[in-house]
This record gives sequence, structure tokens and C-alpha cells, in this order.
Amino acid sequence: MPRLDLAEPGLASVITGGGSGIGAAVAVEIARRGGALALVDRDREGLERTRDAVRATAPARVSLHTIDVTDGDRVAALPSEVLAAHRGAHVVVNSVGVSLLGSFEQLTLEEFRWLLDINLWGVIAVTKAFLPALMAQPRAHIANLSSVYGLAAPGGRTPYATSKFAVRGFTEALRHELAGGPVSVGVVHPGGIKTGIAMKARLAAAVDPAVGARAARAQTAAYRTTPERAAKVIVDDVERRRGRTLIGADAHLLDLLARVTPGHYWSVLRRSLATAVDTAGRPPS
Repeated sequence: MPRLDLAEPGLASVITGGGSGIGAAVAVEIARRGGALALVDRDREGLERTRDAVRATAPARVSLHTIDVTDGDRVAALPSEVLAAHRGAHVVVNSVGVSLLGSFEQLTLEEFRWLLDINLWGVIAVTKAFLPALMAQPRAHIANLSSVYGLAAPGGRTPYATSKFAVRGFTEALRHELAGGPVSVGVVHPGGIKTGIAMKARLAAAVDPAVGARAARAQTAAYRTTPERAAKVIVDDVERRRGRTLIGADAHLLDLLARVTPGHYWSVLRRSLATAVDTAGRPPS
């Protein structure tokens, strides 16, 4: 498959969740390779920080788009906004995502829907909005961030795993639909990345804040890969237009474990994740 030129004049890479974390790191890495950027996030201050980090790295053309991906009308209008700032787009990286701490028993349906609206429907809506513009290019690529929890689903992370398995399924099915055309599609499975996602996670109303904070700290302590390292792997595979990307030794290990023992991997994982997934004061068995 021909490689993608991220620095193609006039075209931009659209990055959702571009105000922080992996999205911000991907933006800096694409700018380092000469690419223009359309950064999307609901956090305007975060977008401005990313823009400043990009410009400290490279003289890239950057447009900022303050949008909540759960707002269908704003997402539908986003391609026109990008077109007004750039000639068009040839890359979409859907890195927007949130976390929610609480067992299925503790969660309300409204809390569960809140996460799915962002992590799953946000990815679907942005992809749908940009697909016509991407199809108009001779080569284009969509990269959707799933997770290591889109490979193996731990107890205590039901909403997050549900969303990330769904992103994986959506992305793989779309890749097969679009095979042979100008748009390639890839799913990205990061392991534990040193971002603030766990510490910023929403707590279910039924979760004791002290127990939730302990779980978030335990989750964060397990992270090993820097956002910058993750971004390099992601952008390398965007250029190669790869269909599947694993980031970190933990992602490779869980991928293997889920393949070798798909019905029993939790018996291997639960002890190491016990504190990180415990939001009730009793680790799940």
C-alpha cells in the first residue's frame, strides 16, 4: 500500500482529543514531520496549549476547533470548518476518550451512556462526517484509538471495555468495507500510556471518592509508555496506513493472552489489577 505523505501541501490531519494526552502528542509528532493540523477538543485552553507546543516544534499550519463530539450538529459542520482553514483533510485520528470508574452494579445507565456517547459515538460521528472528504483524496487514512481493553476486558471497567471493543469492531468492519479504495482504516490499541486519563476519570455517583482515588492511582502507577513514544508509533503506522497497531509491551502481552486463553485470561490478570479495578472496597474475584 502506498505510504501517506503527511506534509502534502494544503491538506490537514484532523485530531480529536487534540487538547491533551495522546492526541496532543500525535499533533506534535505530525507537525515534526511537516504536516498541517486541525485540532478538535471541547477544551479550548487545552487546544491552545497543544498549538503552542506544536509551534515550539515546527512552523506548522494549525487550526483549532472547539467542539464537543457528542454534539451531532457541530460534528456535522466540522468538515466545512476544516475546509475553510485548509484545502482539505487526508488523515483523521480519533483519539478523544474518557474513563469512568465504577462497577456495572454501581453505575447508572445514564453514566454508562455518557461514556459511550464520547468514546464510541464520538468516533463514529466524526468518521461519518469526514468520510466524503477523505474519499475525495487519492490517499487518506483513519486511525481510531481503541485500547488494550479492546483486546481483553477486565472486571471493574465495563463501560470503558464496552466502548473500546466496539471501536475495534467498528474500525475493523469499516476497513473491510473500504478495502481497495483510497481510504485505509486502522485500529490502535495503546497499553498503559502516561496521561492523566485515569486521574481525570469520572466517578460513578455510587463510588466512595476515597476508594475511587485509590483505584485511579493504582491504574496510573501501572502505566509505562510515554505519550511521545505512543505518538511516534501511531504516526509511523498512519504513514504506513496500517490496519492494526499495538503500543507497549502490555498491549502485546494482553493480545497474546487473550488469543491463547480467551475464556480464562481474567484469572491471570485479576491479581495484578485488583486495586486498580476495585471501586467497592473489595477487589472483584
